[in-house]
Amino acid sequence: MRRLPILSFMLLTTLAIAACSSGGAPGWTYAPVPSAAPVASGAASGAPSAGASPAPSEGASATPSSASIAPSVAPSASPAGSAAPSGGAAGLTVSAPVGAATGGFDPTTLETPAGTAFSLTFDNQDNQAPHNLVLQNPDGSAVAVQGDTAFFTGPGQRVYQVPALTAGGYKYICQVHPTTMFGTLTAK
Repeated sequence: MRRLPILSFMLLTTLAIAACSSGGAPGWTYAPVPSAAPVASGAASGAPSAGASPAPSEGASATPSSASIAPSVAPSASPAGSAAPSGGAAGLTVSAPVGAATGGFDPTTLETPAGTAFSLTFDNQDNQAPHNLVLQNPDGSAVAVQGDTAFFTGPGQRVYQVPALTAGGYKYICQVHPTTMFGTLTAK
């Protein structure tokens, strides 16, 4: 009677060891979650790439790594590659530090010359939650900026080309956390 539990234990142990040491591939894999929105490359469309990407090696994932889909921090559509549009003001930067969902943007106030186009960099340092930055006209409608304003989890940056604004106050918000992440850009 006593041999049956011992024999059962030894059989289960042998099966467990055999399963763990088998040379076969597992019958399951974990695939990365697809991106909710396409990531802008930062390069002008139609521009040639540096070269063709090699085909994935045997057993390698066909999904690009997060490093290869990271957004570019260089502004697009600038012929000379300068950070500010021609005749524009220097670029401005707004950050979302780690914990920004409760702590807000840094800084919460910005100034720019009225009547001058400029670049605005959104530096999302928060790897805990997705954020975005949308600039609003005084009437609450979105300012038509060039750049990807979709939500994304940091770290990463987006650069927006902002058209010349008339004098006044413009609110910038995170549409995911509008009650805690907001600020004011004043065009003077």
